[in-house]
Formats: sequence, structure tokens, C-alpha cells
Amino acid sequence: MVFIVTAPLLTQAIHVNLPKTAETAPPEEKEAVYISVDAKGKVYVDKVEIALEVFDAELVKRKTADPEIALNLNADDGVQYGTVAKVMAAIEHSGITKLAILTAPK
Repeated sequence: MVFIVTAPLLTQAIHVNLPKTAETAPPEEKEAVYISVDAKGKVYVDKVEIALEVFDAELVKRKTADPEIALNLNADDGVQYGTVAKVMAAIEHSGITKLAILTAPK
């Protein structure tokens, strides 16, 4: 499953009056892991630089530790397509299915 998210996130545009119910604890939400590719093609996992050659293994390790892992991918507009393609292929090979691709609004 891949989502493309435009920042800032869209807000609810339709006003609705929600029904009142007893309070319940919200489900625990895990923070997504950020994958970044800078203009020079360097890859980062949560702001820590990682070599592209070991990126796939890092994703597999994280997927094993957390089968429900979610990723947010942001890549510099000027980075070579091939680098982003390699990152996305590694994500696919790792078995991670929750991926959001972050973009900026026009």
C-alpha cells in the first residue's frame, strides 16, 4: 500500500457533529520511520546516514522487529531517479507494505 501525502496534511473540510460516546483510549500509534534521500543521493533512516548497499538489510531487520512498520519516504527533487528507484526496490524486497511518499504542495 503506497500513499502520496502532500504536506501540510489536509484537514477535515466538512463540518460534522460527532455523536457522544464514553471515552476510550485511542489505539497506540507508532511513529513512522522516515527514509530520506538528499540531493547528493545519500540515504538516511530517521536522520542517520546509511549506505545504499546495506539499506535492504536494515529494512529487513526493522521489519522483523516490527512487522507493522510504516515508512515515510521523502526524496530531494533534484536526486537522480535511479537512486530513488533503488530505495523503493529495497523497500519492496523487505516486505514492508506501509509506505507514504511525502511531497510539497504546488
